[in-house]
Formats: sequence, structure tokens, C-alpha cells
Amino acid sequence: MRRKRNFQREILPDPKFQNILVAKFINHLMTGGKKTTAQTVIYDAFDLIAEQKKDPMQIFDEAIKNVSPMLEVKSRRIGGANYQVPREVRGDRKITLAVRWLTNAARARKGIPMSRRLAEEFLGASRNEGSAIKKKLDMHRMAEANKAFAHFSW
Repeated sequence: MRRKRNFQREILPDPKFQNILVAKFINHLMTGGKKTTAQTVIYDAFDLIAEQKKDPMQIFDEAIKNVSPMLEVKSRRIGGANYQVPREVRGDRKITLAVRWLTNAARARKGIPMSRRLAEEFLGASRNEGSAIKKKLDMHRMAEANKAFAHFSW
């Protein structure tokens, strides 16, 4: 059976830092097609990080690297039972999950502007703390717990 081809869209780098990863983050943060609003939020977050005498791009890259998971579990049905089979995460999916977890963690914090929430999440993730890191560790723990089913991997 032939599968639908997965075409990768080419994402242009963001205008300020000329970085594709930042452009992906902006696209993920954007709601309702308001890209300039998302850009403003991210650049304000980078400005807040820069105010603390830290390089925002270095903090951002460190945060993405720390949040990116190595293992995940996928559900696999074998003989009437569902098993959580641990799998290694592909490179592009690692980044997608890291971006998703960072934006969701920032959105979950309430009561302060989104740019400050994002800045705090980036700083926390670069120090290996925060709710996005907790999400990664939970996933790793689940993969470790289900290591017995690794032979069902396909």
C-alpha cells in the first residue's frame, strides 16, 4: 500500500536573528494568523533575557536542547493488548516536541504578560528546571518503565 508523501515545507528564517528555529517557534506561538504579534512577543522575551546580561540566542538554544526528549512511548496493539513501546525520537520531532512543550508551559502560567512568561520558561529550561523540563522527564520515566516492551519496536 502506498502512503501519502510527507512534504517538508521550507521555513524562512526570522527577520531579526536570521534563525530558522526562532521562526519555527514564532509560527508555533502564532494564533489566528497573527504572526507580527507572535514576533513581538518572542522578541520582547529575548529583550527581557538580554536585560539580565545574558545572550538570548544562547539561552534559547540551550532551552530547546534541554527540553528535547531522547525517548518517547508509542502505543502498539499486539494480540488484543496495548503496549507502550519506547522509541527513540527523530531529530525534527525532538524540536517540534520541545517547541510545543515550551509554548504550552508558558501559556499555562497565568497573571503576567506572555513575553515575561516565555522569558522565564526559556531561562528555567536553560537551567534544567520548569514545567517543560518536567514534561520531558515524565516522558523519559514512562519510556524507562516500559523498557520491557522494547522488543515490540517496529
